[in-house]
Amino acid sequence: QVQLVESGGGLVQAGGSLRLSCAASGGTISGYTMGWFRQAPGKEREFVASITWDGASTYNGDSVKRRFTISRDNAKRTVYLQMSSLKPEDTAVYYCARKWSTEYTDWGQGTQVTVSS
Repeated sequence: QVQLVESGGGLVQAGGSLRLSCAASGGTISGYTMGWFRQAPGKEREFVASITWDGASTYNGDSVKRRFTISRDNAKRTVYLQMSSLKPEDTAVYYCARKWSTEYTDWGQGTQVTVSS
């Protein structure tokens, strides 16, 4: 059973940047699409970005397009989310997940990102 651990969250001012990491242990991310999601208090979980197994294709949610970039290093079993031009509405707990077939079945515990205005 793979374990995913997110890190890199914190408090940042609006307009700033953060880089989140998601490290896998006990299993591999190679061959799997990986995704980032977020959930703000009182809101439903929202898709942020995903990346195919080989890194050839990435997809971003509409609210983060041109501001967030997902990448991966399969050798390090790590997925990254580079976030720039952060806004207060980006405040949320950010989760990474591994996709099996059509569903994201393995999730990390999340990392808090807080953007102050």
